[in-house]
Amino acid sequence: MDSFKRIVGVYLVLVAAVVAIHTVVEPLYYTSTEASPYSPHWSKLNALMVLAIVLGVIFGTLRKRGAGGEGGGASVTREYLEANIQFYGLLFVGILFFWNFFNLHSPGFTAIAKETVSAVWIVIDAALPLLLASIGFSMLRSRE
Repeated sequence: MDSFKRIVGVYLVLVAAVVAIHTVVEPLYYTSTEASPYSPHWSKLNALMVLAIVLGVIFGTLRKRGAGGEGGGASVTREYLEANIQFYGLLFVGILFFWNFFNLHSPGFTAIAKETVSAVWIVIDAALPLLLASIGFSMLRSRE
């Protein structure tokens, strides 16, 4: 399990790096239009991000359970805070991601303006790399 955990950690860090770099570099090579606001590379990255979110939530849940803190008299530790912030942060961004993802593939999924969809993508593309890298690096540092 330890080697699989490290492989997943490397995957999360790589996806985080690719999404962060592409978010910054995309305006340099792609001009958005009303008809095509996003570069075609996002469809490939979205598939990688789906898998990364699912793996991040699974391993985030395991880390959160291992961090303890559920007992009434237990003190709050740094590990407990990190595990909870990473887990709930990824859940928050994951909910936004899948909401936008389903709206992207099923126009009319929700009655929202295109500007709202774009603004939510910006939040996702800025927050997801931070959370994935944080979880990935904690998995790589883990000795369990």
